[in-house]
Amino acid sequence: MPTHGAGLMTAVTAGRRRAKAARPGKKAKRRSGVLGRLFVLLFVVAVVLPVGATLAYRFAPPPITSLMVLRFFQGRGMDYRWRGIDDISPTLAQAAIASEDARFCLHHGFEFAAMEKALEHNEKRPGKIRGGSTISQQTAKNAFLWPNRDYARKGLEAYFTVLTEALWGKRRIMEVYLNIVEWGSGVYGAEAASQVYFGHSAKHLTTSEAAHLVAILPSPLKWKAVNSGRYVQRRAGTVAERVGTVRNDGLAGCVLR
Repeated sequence: MPTHGAGLMTAVTAGRRRAKAARPGKKAKRRSGVLGRLFVLLFVVAVVLPVGATLAYRFAPPPITSLMVLRFFQGRGMDYRWRGIDDISPTLAQAAIASEDARFCLHHGFEFAAMEKALEHNEKRPGKIRGGSTISQQTAKNAFLWPNRDYARKGLEAYFTVLTEALWGKRRIMEVYLNIVEWGSGVYGAEAASQVYFGHSAKHLTTSEAAHLVAILPSPLKWKAVNSGRYVQRRAGTVAERVGTVRNDGLAGCVLR
């Protein structure tokens, strides 16, 4: 009997050891919990927040942008007056398309041929950087990101471009673009620019005025929409001519009703 009892105890102990070994340890559970929380955090940061912000700006005007904050602390002030697309002269949207993105209504956020040309140009002339971004890309950058040129920002710019194209549509993209783009020292959006440069509402911009505003977009802190130099005057003349093509070919049809 003692021998039988000792054998039974040994078997029970061995069984308990095997069961304990089969159960996941505390460290494994803890590791699994950390990975789970990390996955949730990444999902929130990568999906929930960007999609939520994009949806919010689909209906509400961006209250401020990172560039506005940067310029403000540089001592340039801030004149930002939101206007709905129907309260901005259609000529300004036509001029923007004519100068910045002729295929705005046709592409889905990216123009790869233009990007390749810009890369080739910048390799040959690194002192004069040319951008190949569409209006959609510029809007995504201006609304959600910081102004520096780096790979992280370009990657996020592409992500937000896809989101805005999917969740906003072309008309809203143009509306946000015309309202938050920098048009001078501390001047943001069509209404502020129209009032500062021409003394009237953006709803009453003429073709010449719209062309001059768009002509200074590549360098709004250096160039002026009024009392412009010869180079800006030539650019504005070219933009004004192209506005006629945009009208005749319906290239702004996705924006104007």
